[in-house]
Amino acid sequence: MDLKEIQNLIRFVAKSGASEVKLETGDVKITIRTGSDKAETTIIHQPQQVAVPAPVPAEAPAPAAPVPAETPVEAEKADDTSKYIEIKSPIIGTLYRKPSPDKPAFVKVGDTISAGDTVCIIEAMKLFNEVESEVSGKVVKVLVEDSSPVEFDQPLFLVDPS
Repeated sequence: MDLKEIQNLIRFVAKSGASEVKLETGDVKITIRTGSDKAETTIIHQPQQVAVPAPVPAEAPAPAAPVPAETPVEAEKADDTSKYIEIKSPIIGTLYRKPSPDKPAFVKVGDTISAGDTVCIIEAMKLFNEVESEVSGKVVKVLVEDSSPVEFDQPLFLVDPS
């Protein structure tokens, strides 16, 4: 608080008729007492306490257990998704897989799509934006649930271009 704010506070307390007001903000404590023509003010400034990190022990910690390498099956699964193309969100918003609640989804797993086909709608600030596929292929996986929030550049669908 600066001096002008304190002076305004003293005037306010004097006009209000209160006999005592205590105010604490961050590292400043103010007590204003009235009772005579003169208002009394006490300001206590407390420095902020800084946390000091604990000293590090001289002995080294025990070595961590070795992380197991990927099994061949896990490595194969990781390679499988690398051959797919991701359709990503062009904007932040809420994803809808259907044009309206009573209509079927634009695409589902197993559907064949062409470049330019609408795959979903993303609502952003009450505007509904159609997301069109930039690739042709077969939809392998839907990565986002209907009516869920999505981020910019978040993968939405996996497409097998072959």
